[in-house]
Amino acid sequence: MRLPGRPNGGEGWIRAAGTTPSWTPWRLSVNLSARVVTVYYRGRVTHLFPAVVGAPSTPTPTGRFFIEEGLSLSAQASGAPFALATSARSDVFQEFDGGPGQIALHGMGNLAGALGTASSHGCIRLDAYDITWLAMHIGAGVPLRIFA
Repeated sequence: MRLPGRPNGGEGWIRAAGTTPSWTPWRLSVNLSARVVTVYYRGRVTHLFPAVVGAPSTPTPTGRFFIEEGLSLSAQASGAPFALATSARSDVFQEFDGGPGQIALHGMGNLAGALGTASSHGCIRLDAYDITWLAMHIGAGVPLRIFA
């Protein structure tokens, strides 16, 4: 089982007793070179969303992760209107803006940067319409692959 937190790629075991197996038809991938988020449903591509990814000095980490939770953000918040917090952590920041350097897919509200660029602190920024669509369809536990 993949674990959230440091180091990225950490794994652990839990006893099967007392757990409930589940499955999701959704999968996400982020191609850092193309700067695109791909949404899969039952193995088929349903959406391609242009994105802002981490700058060379603050790169988006690569690996296999998962969505931890979805958050609705106020219109005044950085990254509004939504964020999908992931199990990935920044390889540069031990903490960021009071948090643990957690990587998220979020909106571009109140942030600079143009879609298709590498200019974030490591998070994946999406257009408001695209992150809203994701927030309405993607929940905790959805696998996320980030690759160069």
